[in-house]
Amino acid sequence: MAVTYRRGNSGKTDNEFAKMHNREAMMQWDDARMFLAFAREGSFSAAAKRLGVQHSTVSRRIHSLEKGLATPLLERSSTGYVLTEAGESLRDSATKIEQELLSFEVASAGKDDEASGELRVTAIANMASSILMPLFSRFIAAYPKIKLSVQVTNDSVRLAERDADVALRQTNTPGESLVGTRLASVASAVYGSTEYCAALADGRVSEKWLGVDCCDYHRAWTKQASPQMDPTFCVDETSLTIAALKEGLGVGYLPCFLGDGEPTLMRFREPEKQHELGLWLLYHRDLRGTKRVLLFRRHMQQEIKKISALLEGQVPDQ
Repeated sequence: MAVTYRRGNSGKTDNEFAKMHNREAMMQWDDARMFLAFAREGSFSAAAKRLGVQHSTVSRRIHSLEKGLATPLLERSSTGYVLTEAGESLRDSATKIEQELLSFEVASAGKDDEASGELRVTAIANMASSILMPLFSRFIAAYPKIKLSVQVTNDSVRLAERDADVALRQTNTPGESLVGTRLASVASAVYGSTEYCAALADGRVSEKWLGVDCCDYHRAWTKQASPQMDPTFCVDETSLTIAALKEGLGVGYLPCFLGDGEPTLMRFREPEKQHELGLWLLYHRDLRGTKRVLLFRRHMQQEIKKISALLEGQVPDQ
């Protein structure tokens, strides 16, 4: 649900708004941060999910803000909550404060002679829990004073608002506002169980496709490959795709770095160039001089190069 911003005549004088801004200056930043998350997400539940807190916590802190400021920040509408004029003013002020704090943090981190502090990295689950985990392990061994926090999500992440410092993403269209390094190409192929593929080849079973909904890419490729088929079994996560393929429930797309590592699976169709995705390391341009970001980028470039053949779906020489 999107937040609708409205402007109107609230009846407040300039002096009353000045008093309100003075109270804003004395408020706790954590309360303002929660309000800003609500203004961006449009609901208490979405803001709570983004901040990693309870729905009730966001609601309670915003109501506390309204009480402290002696003015309503939200009001109900036919589509949910909307920001009042005071809410809009607070949103703008909180955004400026956030930008100043982030700029100070970046400037301070860039001056450190020794790499330290927290580095927040987001990556998709199937990579983070498999091929990337050894790379993360070697990074913290090399730089023990850096606290590496890894978040897994397939959703877009707001690097500009510092939901994370660095994002590892499979895409061919990285965001224009981000600084990016293409680490490798990631190939996908169609896989099935060895037994199921053999039965297909002998004509003992008919061809069935899994309904794969783990990402936009695999969803679109599956529809292109089997436009006439109505899948009887659907999955929304890569580990479920692997489990379903092992059970012989059909064929489906998998990244080669996962499919080739499963001994009971085989390629039903070989990788195609049109199904290659770039593996990108992305961060906001303001972080380009931050030492821990630069060290992580260099580390990942070196480590990914060692496993590029696996990512690209190259079959080792027998």
